Order: sequence, then structure tokens, then C-alpha cells
Amino acid sequence: MRTGVADLPLHHGRAPRWLFEKMVILARAIIETIVVEQGGHEFLRRLSDPYWFQAFGSVLGFDWHSSGVTTTVCGAMKEGTREISRELGVYFCGGKGGASRKTPLQIQQVADAVSLDGDKLVHASKTSAKVDNACVQDGYNLYHHMFIFTADGEWSVVQQGMNPDNRYARRYHWLSLDLESYVSEPHTAVCCDQNQDSLNMVAEESSAARDCVTEIARDKPEKIVKQADKILRMPSRHPVLTLDISKKYLHKILLRTYEQAPYSFEDLLGVPGVGPKTIRALALIGELLYGASPSFRDPARYSFAHGGKDGFPYPVDRSTYNQSITFLESAVKKSKIGERDKLKALRKLIYL
Repeated sequence: MRTGVADLPLHHGRAPRWLFEKMVILARAIIETIVVEQGGHEFLRRLSDPYWFQAFGSVLGFDWHSSGVTTTVCGAMKEGTREISRELGVYFCGGKGGASRKTPLQIQQVADAVSLDGDKLVHASKTSAKVDNACVQDGYNLYHHMFIFTADGEWSVVQQGMNPDNRYARRYHWLSLDLESYVSEPHTAVCCDQNQDSLNMVAEESSAARDCVTEIARDKPEKIVKQADKILRMPSRHPVLTLDISKKYLHKILLRTYEQAPYSFEDLLGVPGVGPKTIRALALIGELLYGASPSFRDPARYSFAHGGKDGFPYPVDRSTYNQSITFLESAVKKSKIGERDKLKALRKLIYL
């Protein structure tokens, strides 16, 4: 399931080297404590909890309310566990920008070394990214993707997208435990401050649209492009169509999907070249030709990272937040770091 989403303001710059080095040490200590005491699956569960992730970032000493908390905390976790990942049975792959594109190769290398099904894990990594980038078109383009998995094959994803127009970043959390579908309501809570019109192809009410889009992708390209040409000559524009359809590109992609004949919408997402523009174009064609309307419901429901202190639009879950703080406090006290660093971390928790 996708367990949550956080909206954070875009901040430039990076953490000072001295601070990052301390974050690496403390991150390693806390992760080691959690895994040793409660297992890798518990660490994944906590990592996928947006409340816990925010508290974790604060404990490590980074700005709690900044887009950089995602990339810096993930970088500290990956660096801190590099030498003990085999011992812990927890592995970090991917990262920001160019590092995110190396995720599949890194996953496969680790999977081969520890005798796991690398193809299955790579599929999880690619599909979770495709869903948040192409199926939920909310204006945030992914630039960070970290895939964390255990020796048991369970996994979690922390990825983040950027919206330069409103100068916010949106973080998405995924968790493999009890995952039933990648493409139908894969999340239990999507939380942010701002609602907006979004093409939501993974909403339950988009079921017919997903089937229609998949059927179109299996049809002869010439037939679909001919119909699309008629749509492009229409004077009005549909909410899905934020950019014009390129007939040449659409024909090229449809030829590829026709040759591969995807069985399901999830299979369609796995076809190389199928991205946000393709999904948007097929959703438009499917609705206008066959009446299969996709959902435009923004999956965001309420705020948790900021804006909720006054109880609007939804009160902060104090119980959950306090539980996270208590657990982190215990982990810090038991961690293998100096007393001075422990004191600083505990002070951070006190003033959260």
C-alpha cells in the first residue's frame, strides 16, 4: 500500500558536511536498534509512516519542514548502513536525480548476492514510481526514488516529486505489506495541504477507464490515431489534456503497445515509453470515444506535516506522533553513539 504523502516547501542548498556526517552516525544507530529489537519488517513499516519519517528527520537534526529532509535523510540512511546492510538484512537502493535511475541495477546486484527474486523487486520499484508519476498526475514530477528492502523480500519506497509552480515538493511513501494492487487505491492515506484537479487513474472510480485504456493500447495504432486526429480538431480542451497530443509520438507508442499487447493496466505501465503524456492521451481518447471517465479526484485528504495545529482541515494525530517520538527516544538512548550526540538528539525530540 502507499501509506502517505507529505507536502514540503522547496528549499535550495544542502546539509553542511559536518551535519551530514553526524546524521549518518545517528541514522545508523537508530536503524540498527530498530532492526535488532523488532526486525526489518518493523523498520519498513515505520519508514513508510509519514509521521515517523518527519520525527526521524527532526531527530537527525535536519529542518523538519523542508523538501531537503527527504533526500538528506535517505542519503544518511543509505550511507550509514552501507557496511552493515548484509548483517542487518536491510538494503537501500537509489536516491536523488541520477542515483534514482541506478535503482534497478542496484536492486538486481543485491538480490543476486542474497538470493532474492530481483525481477520482482525491480518491478515493484518501477511500478511504484510509474504510478506516482504517470497515474496520479498532480503536478509533481519525481526526482527522488529510494527503494528499501529486507532479506525476506519485503520493501518500502520513499520518493519525492517537485512542482516548480507552487514551489512545493510532495513525498510519497509505499509499503509492500498487505499490498493488494498497484493500480487500484494502493494507498491508505494521501496527506497534504493543497487539493487540486488531478488525473487519478488509480482511483477506484477509474476502474472502467483503466480497462478502456488497456483495450485501446492493444488496438491497431492507425485506428486510434485516426480517432485522435478528430479529437484534436475539436475547439474545446478537456481537463486531462494539459498539453497537446503529438500524433507522431502517439503512433510510435501505440505501435509498441500493440506489439506487446498488455493484458492489464499494470502491464501497460511496464511498457517502455509509456509515461504521463501517453496515459493522459489514452484517458482522453477513452472517455470521448467510449464514455469511460477517469477520476479527477486529488487523492490528498488532509494535512499532517503542517497546517493542522488548529485542527483544520484535520487535527494532528497526537497519539501516533507521540508514539513515534517515544520510540525514537528509546532508540536514541540505546544507540551506540556518544553521550553528547544523544543529548542533542533527545533535545530535538523534546521540542518537536
